[in-house]
Amino acid sequence: MTKETIIEKTNDFLIDDFEVEAEELIPGANLKDAIGLDSLDFVDLVVAVESNFGIKLVGEDFTNVVTLQDFYNLIETKLD
Repeated sequence: MTKETIIEKTNDFLIDDFEVEAEELIPGANLKDAIGLDSLDFVDLVVAVESNFGIKLVGEDFTNVVTLQDFYNLIETKLD
């Protein structure tokens, strides 16, 4: 899967499932601020990634994830 496809699929479920405005999905944006994540949303985010990409994520995977670009990179790394 290409990086562009990962970004497109991720943005699609963030817009549809988390009601994030498309203009807020800037790679350098802070993930927590852009999406407005709370602890319940975090669980939903993990479930959304698993259902859209077929990969498992755990809390430790998010240790170095600060920006939306970090999140895209995490998904790309897990898909390899």
